[in-house]
Amino acid sequence: MVKIVKRRSHGIQKVYDIGVGKDHNFLLQNGLVASNCFNKSHSTAYAYVTYQTAYLKANYPVEYMSALMSASSDNQEKVEKYRENCLKMGIDVLSPNINFSQKEFTPQGEKIIFGLSAIKNLGESAIDNILEAREEAGGIFEDIGDFMARINLKTVNKRALETLVYAGAFDTIHDNRKQLLEGLELLISWSQKRHQEKESGQLNMLDLLSAAPEDNSNQVVYANAPQLPKIEDFTPQEKLKSEKEYLGFYVSEHPLKPFVDSAKILAPINISDLGQQKSRTKICVVAMLTMIKPHIDKNGNTMAFLTAEDISGQVDAIVFASTYDEVKNQLREDTPVIIWGKADKNKKDDKPQMIVDYIEVIEQVKTVLISMNFNQADEPKLQGKLKSILQEQSGEKNKAKIPVFALLHDLQERIFIRLGNNYWVQNAENTVNALKNAGFNAYTQSLNSNSTTEQVINTEQNVI
Repeated sequence: MVKIVKRRSHGIQKVYDIGVGKDHNFLLQNGLVASNCFNKSHSTAYAYVTYQTAYLKANYPVEYMSALMSASSDNQEKVEKYRENCLKMGIDVLSPNINFSQKEFTPQGEKIIFGLSAIKNLGESAIDNILEAREEAGGIFEDIGDFMARINLKTVNKRALETLVYAGAFDTIHDNRKQLLEGLELLISWSQKRHQEKESGQLNMLDLLSAAPEDNSNQVVYANAPQLPKIEDFTPQEKLKSEKEYLGFYVSEHPLKPFVDSAKILAPINISDLGQQKSRTKICVVAMLTMIKPHIDKNGNTMAFLTAEDISGQVDAIVFASTYDEVKNQLREDTPVIIWGKADKNKKDDKPQMIVDYIEVIEQVKTVLISMNFNQADEPKLQGKLKSILQEQSGEKNKAKIPVFALLHDLQERIFIRLGNNYWVQNAENTVNALKNAGFNAYTQSLNSNSTTEQVINTEQNVI
C-alpha cells in the first residue's frame, strides 16, 4: 500500500484517465499524470489478496479452514458457518481433546481439532495453565487423576472443569461425563490436599511408593486417586445438547444423523440448498427447531417464527395463524422433526426462508406400505381400485401428510416406490383397513424402522 506524504498541483496536464478524473493525480516520470491511482491500487491489492486466499483454500484446505476458525474463535456464529463449510469440503472438525487440542484450531492430517479458545466459559488463563502442564510437566495426561494432580486449581477452577467435561474434552481419558461431574468435588478436594502435602513435604507413603525409583524429577504420581461414584453416563442426546451449549454446534455427532438415511425416501432437501428452490415450491426438510417464538398477528391470532437447523445449516421459518393450531403440539426445541412447506425469501434481506404447512416429530411419522408382485401392479383393475381408495383417504387438499409406498417384488427383485403427494393419506390406520378390506396386503411402518430398500422411484406413474 502506498502512503501519500505530499501533494502538489501541476496545473493542466495530459493524463491517463484510469478512473474519475478529479482527485489522487500523480506525476509520472515521462511527464504524464496518472489519475486516480488510489482506487486502482485498492482494487489491485484486494485482487491479490483474493488470489492468495483462493490458492491457500485450494491447496491447503485444512490449514486454511483452521486459520479461519481460529481467527473467529470468539464468534460462535462464524465458527459454526466455517464448520459447515468444512463439512461440505469433506473436512471433519473433531471434538476438543484435553491431550491434543491447542489454544487455536489445529490441523491433524485431513481433520481439524477443536481449539480450546472457542469453548464457552473457558478463560485464557485456564487454557494456558492446561497447555503448560501438558507440555512442560510430563506430556499427555494419562487419566483424570494425573490431570488433577498437574494443573493449578486456582486457575483451572470448578467452573472451567465443568465446561471441559460438558464439551467432551475429557472423553479420551474418562468417557463417563456424568460420573466425572458427580465426582468433581471429590477430585478437587483430593487434589488440593495432595498439593498441600507436596508443598509441606509431607507426602504419604502410597504417593512416595508410586514414584519410580529412577525418576529424579519433582513430579509425583498420585496413584491413590479417589474412586468416582458408579453411575450411568448421560444419554447421547444429553451429551449432544451440552456440546451445542458449550461449543455452539454439535461436534461428536449430529442428532439428525440416525434419521438421514430413512428420511431420504421422503425426498427432503438440505437447508443449505433452500436458496436454489423456486419461490412457493413445495419442499420437505428433516431438521431440529433451535428457536420457537410465538407471535400475535394484527388480527389477534397466534403465529410463530422458527429457526430450523439440519446438518448443512440453519434457516428461518414462519408458521402462519392458519396453520399454527394444527402444528403447535409438534413445535419442540432440539427434537428431530420433518417440516413440510414452501420455499420463500425474506423481503427484508432476500435470504431463503420456509413457509411451514405441517410439522411432525420424526419418531411419530408413520408410512403406509402396500406389498404386491409385479403382475398385480400391471393389472388395470387393481390400479384403478388402489387409486380410488387412496384418493378417498387423501381427503381435503393439502391435509394428507402420511406418505404411501408400494413394495413391488418377485423371486429375484424388490423395488420400493414412493407414490406422489397426490396419493398421500390423512390417517394411516384407516387407510390400511380400507386397503385390507379391498384385498391388498398393506401395513403401517415407522419412518425410522430398518426396512431394506433396493431402489426408490420418486413418481406415482409406475403403479397408478
